[in-house]
Amino acid sequence: MEFSVLDAVILFICAYLLLTVANLNNRIKDMQTTLKQITKQTITPDHPINNELKQLLKEGADVKAVKRARELLGFSLLEAKQYIDKLKSEI
Repeated sequence: MEFSVLDAVILFICAYLLLTVANLNNRIKDMQTTLKQITKQTITPDHPINNELKQLLKEGADVKAVKRARELLGFSLLEAKQYIDKLKSEI
């Protein structure tokens, strides 16, 4: 089985793209870690919507709270559920 020059070029490009994506993923993880560290060191005010969401949680309306978080904060279903679970643990 012979490899042509074109095959070698395609292989090189694929390897380069794979390494570039891996490098970008590592940079994103580093940035997320840095952001988490900065967030822990700063005092940020509670989001105004949290009072409404906490009230819904106190009433036992967890599903409504998730839906409201999605509407107001633009979260995906998973993100909204995680956000509500975090608020629930604070109550």
